[in-house]
Amino acid sequence: MHTSHNGMEFSRYYRAMARRQIRPVFMVHDLIPLTHAEYCRPGVDATHRHRIQTALKHASGLIANSQATLDSLAVEAQRASLPLPPTVVAHLASGVSHSHPTPRPLPAPYFVMLGTIEPRKNHWFILHVWRRLIEQLGAAAPKLLIIGRRGWECENVVDMLERCESLKGVVIEEAHCSDEQLHTYLQHAQALLFPSFVEGYGMPLAEALALKVPVLASDLDVFHEIADDIPDYLDPLDGPGWRARIHAYARADSPERAAQLTRIERFREPTWAEHFERVDGFLETLR
Repeated sequence: MHTSHNGMEFSRYYRAMARRQIRPVFMVHDLIPLTHAEYCRPGVDATHRHRIQTALKHASGLIANSQATLDSLAVEAQRASLPLPPTVVAHLASGVSHSHPTPRPLPAPYFVMLGTIEPRKNHWFILHVWRRLIEQLGAAAPKLLIIGRRGWECENVVDMLERCESLKGVVIEEAHCSDEQLHTYLQHAQALLFPSFVEGYGMPLAEALALKVPVLASDLDVFHEIADDIPDYLDPLDGPGWRARIHAYARADSPERAAQLTRIERFREPTWAEHFERVDGFLETLR
């Protein structure tokens, strides 16, 4: 069983396992380079398509991290006229440990964005939303904490972070963050912001809701799959909508935020026990 995309493209691995009567099973995390190549490094789409098609031809079974990923996998199999091997969906657990409450890291209201800075995460859009919030609210504007390293194709975001004077002191970049620090930041946030254009799963969503933290998220099928109707969903290009919802959630007496906190009580967090129960049951069917 192989849980990384790396190596899926090498058919010699499959042949070597077949000679040893070993049945290869691979986990597929997303098909984003195929469905949204514009958000990836140049050339990654061809490499990933080769990986996926080689796995479709040779794998004895495929594990998808979400139904949304499996749906994309089925579309690619049909497009390539390849049979879809036996499959199963097994959601990933967040890994959040429910520790004791921690001291508040920032005195002012703040929001968190979590993830590598890359085009599909939509940081540039949120930074423009924040500049407008600062224009409207001045010193009363909430802070934005960006947790994640700088990735690829993100020069416009870096320009905003380094050269936009109005964002300085209001937008805080945290490139290196331990799990303990991350959970502290999340616990006290007004909400997690997740404005991605596309995701294969969305671990930050599960992490935030597991900590009882509200989420403002893009209206993606995979987010509905994980969190049902608990988050507030918005179009990832609806600037006025995001600005209004962030403004509302920043208030101490926010009825919108209170309503989501009530909905969070029925969030059913994915667990590793459930994940491996599904995986183990699936492997048994391949005997």
